[in-house]
Amino acid sequence: MRKASYLALLTAMGVCFSTQLAGCGKQQENSSGSTSSGKSVSTSDDGSINKDLTAAELVHLMGNGINLGNTLEAYGHNSYSPDTDPTSFETLWGQPVTTQEMIDGMKASGFDSLRIPVAWTNAMDYESGDYTINEAYLDRVEEVVGYGLNADMYVIINDHWDGSWWGMFGSASEETRNKAMDMYVSMWTQIAERFRDYSDRLIFESANEELGDRLNDKDVATDSGTLTKDQCYETAAAINQRFVDTVRGTGGNNEQRFLLIAGYNTDITCTCDDRFKMPEDTAKNKLLLSVHYYTPWDYCGTTSRSRWGNIKDYEEQNRLMKMMTKYSEQGYGIIIGEYAVLTNGGAVKGDTDKFFNNFLDNCDLYNYCPMLWDCSDFFQRTTLQMRDENIAEIFAGRSFSAQSSMTEDEIAESAKKRIDETFAAAPEKFTDDTAIQADENTAVAWIMYQSEDFGVSYSVGDEYDPASKTDGVAAENVKIEGEGTYTVSLDFTDSKIPKGVAFSALGIANGEKLFPGYIVTIDEVLVNGEPFELSGEEYTCSDDGLCTRVNLYNGWVSSPPEDARVAEGDASECSPTIMDIPPTTSVTNLTVKFTYSKGEQ
Repeated sequence: MRKASYLALLTAMGVCFSTQLAGCGKQQENSSGSTSSGKSVSTSDDGSINKDLTAAELVHLMGNGINLGNTLEAYGHNSYSPDTDPTSFETLWGQPVTTQEMIDGMKASGFDSLRIPVAWTNAMDYESGDYTINEAYLDRVEEVVGYGLNADMYVIINDHWDGSWWGMFGSASEETRNKAMDMYVSMWTQIAERFRDYSDRLIFESANEELGDRLNDKDVATDSGTLTKDQCYETAAAINQRFVDTVRGTGGNNEQRFLLIAGYNTDITCTCDDRFKMPEDTAKNKLLLSVHYYTPWDYCGTTSRSRWGNIKDYEEQNRLMKMMTKYSEQGYGIIIGEYAVLTNGGAVKGDTDKFFNNFLDNCDLYNYCPMLWDCSDFFQRTTLQMRDENIAEIFAGRSFSAQSSMTEDEIAESAKKRIDETFAAAPEKFTDDTAIQADENTAVAWIMYQSEDFGVSYSVGDEYDPASKTDGVAAENVKIEGEGTYTVSLDFTDSKIPKGVAFSALGIANGEKLFPGYIVTIDEVLVNGEPFELSGEEYTCSDDGLCTRVNLYNGWVSSPPEDARVAEGDASECSPTIMDIPPTTSVTNLTVKFTYSKGEQ
């Protein structure tokens, strides 16, 4: 992820739960990982590698994980100079400088593994062709890695967003594309050599969310965007393969180190596409696969949706999590490298406990390692405490030690029972008692709306769901009885005031079923009570054959579909973006007046 966003501290346990399988052994106070520079960082790591430990066994030992978010991946490359204090990057995105006490606090709160996102080009003059990572920066990353190992945690390091240099792979210039791969190989050669002698409690991750569509990003390479979808998949596979080959080629413990492969966009559906290929490896059963989970985004990532936990929500989460068994059944260890219901600095969102519990039950059922994305939203690094007692209890109960008395089969069976019981008890949908309800014999018109920053929404989608909204949004929907003129509206004065529009449409639930062929004509749109001049002509259509829709602003559609309906019969000059509210416009009220009439029968 890019910049986003239990009680009293317990004494760190210091217990090595992986002694039998991972050969962790007795902790050594002054044991260290030697580096290519000759520097030694004091850690409890003993440098052991268990060649027989498999990826599936490892993810069980990794238990419950957390990210050190918005810290070592905080990006300040433009201000870099060789004498820059590496810790100055850690505070750029609002987090404190990392300490051993913070990581001990995470361990004491029930987190067994630590993912450390890193922006390596922070300390690299790569624009001039020099791919050397500043020694002081490497030293600081190694120091923080040591904090995690000292806390008896498994530790993951990667190359994160990193200023989006990844778009060089999609450049129109072959020279730029070659430079991208050269830099990537040089980067991982330096990292692998620096950490070569560390134990298999340290894991390398090939990338973050950038291996996929974002290989076409234009932030750094302005001529990027040349790769087709198939070519993005092919390039992602090539990068992951070079990652494995590069690390293995540095020798030492890296010949058997566990390597975490970033999925396509780290998206479950995209990664389960047959075009995604896992790399070949000279080591046996040492590859892990990472995806992220922020579904649905309007609940997990924005303030636009405030509730989660109906049947549709549970079904979606259960289905997506099961999809990754495509790879676990092949012997790959599955790590959910990021997940969260983001607070963006605010209070924990309602139903977060439901989301987390069912998500973690799925991880227990399928033996995945979950890594919470956290930027002091859940574990506060300044107070060394979890912010919310209920959430604290959830994570304390999911730690490796809390479940150590159960066998893996018992953990899975217990999780499956809870998943089934929770699903059976879930409501079919949330209700809004103030809104008109629509059964299969009722047609209801409403305004779908999503603000420009995706922070405020109301019932977006072809399924009329008046409870799917941002808190405080008030809607005046209308029951459709047949031909006539109707008015619908949204009032945002008691919610967060949105700006602009990212998506909006007039929807009529059951319109295609009850009034087939009817046409909508927009008579007037009012924004904040004033007439808004439309920039084109509307058309009537349906995506699902049930809900009648008129796109007011749909940037994902370039032209009317073939079955679009208009009163004049020709929709070729119509547009899906007729209500372009500027992103600077604060929207307190939105009203649409329309006429509903029979089309050609």
